[in-house]
Amino acid sequence: MIRDPQPALMPVVLPGKPAVLSATGWSAFIVALIVVCAVAPLLNLVVPESSVFHMSNYAVALVGKIMCYAICALAMDLIWGYTGILSLGHGLFFALGGYAMGMYLMRQIGRDGQYHADLPDFMVFLDWKELPWHWALSGSFGATLFLVVALPGIVAFVFGFFAFRSRIKGVYFSIITQAMTFAAMLLFFRNETGFGGNNGFTDFKRILDIPVATPSMRMFLFVLTGVTLLAFFLFGRWLVASKFGRVLQAIRDAETRVMFSGYNPIGYKLTIWTLSAIMCGVAGALYVPQVGIINPSEMSPANSIEIAIWAAVGGRATLIGPIVGAFLVSLAKSWLTVTAPEFWLYFLGALFIAVTLFLPDGIVGLVKRFTRGRK
Repeated sequence: MIRDPQPALMPVVLPGKPAVLSATGWSAFIVALIVVCAVAPLLNLVVPESSVFHMSNYAVALVGKIMCYAICALAMDLIWGYTGILSLGHGLFFALGGYAMGMYLMRQIGRDGQYHADLPDFMVFLDWKELPWHWALSGSFGATLFLVVALPGIVAFVFGFFAFRSRIKGVYFSIITQAMTFAAMLLFFRNETGFGGNNGFTDFKRILDIPVATPSMRMFLFVLTGVTLLAFFLFGRWLVASKFGRVLQAIRDAETRVMFSGYNPIGYKLTIWTLSAIMCGVAGALYVPQVGIINPSEMSPANSIEIAIWAAVGGRATLIGPIVGAFLVSLAKSWLTVTAPEFWLYFLGALFIAVTLFLPDGIVGLVKRFTRGRK
């Protein structure tokens, strides 16, 4: 009896790498870029103030500030939404980038301060005779840009190296990160550290010898912040679609299985942890010249918790969700702190509880479910 030959094996077709953005996504991205780079400057600088279409300087400052917050929310999504690591200390990295930029802006004041001295006013008030050693690079804009990236990156890398090697995870990691930012806040409150104490840095005059308070400079910072936010969003989309991003999501879902598959989760977690810290540092550096002040309150645990709330409200592991959450919660905060400031913290706590119980996928998840239901 002649046996039939073995059937030919079908070739295994591996799934292709997903696109960074769909056609609709690219269209929305280009529209957002046009709004940031062309429409907003036109409405603020060209359209007269009497027009209903005029974008006020207050609106420019508010939206610019919220876009900085959105960068932090995006960074939180990469570390929490896609890797499963809840950080309650990202406010520290935001403040480190802000202080690095603030030191440069204080040096740019020159002799235009209240005491007309070469030293910043708070140092003259404290009877300091020379700049402390850690202000050595503050006079160079290039060195400042380096410090904006290096300071939060190094602090995050050192902290993450020991934390991840010690296999600290879950609520314990969250508590330690919160303790870290609280300790840093207490340190920066001390006058002898050379960071302005509880008043921090303010009264900025120039950046690159250009007055910082002019409408054109404020709009330039607005556009720069918007472009940075869009660039980080695009970077995040590319990252999570890559092999590196798929490993991060596997670590979030089943870290033990990732280890059994031959991957070392420590290197992946440390890399994304450091990258998210750098993103927050860049956001802090963009925030300071637009808001005009940086002080230790930016390191408060409440600020770090707010970053997590932005990501949770918008929708974790979506990238666009945390941006939406940052805008909605920040706008609500701007309104409530004026109309009913005593209720803001209660509202924030109730919002977080409601989202956790009833909207675990956030606003973006709710919209996705609604659109699927209508199809």
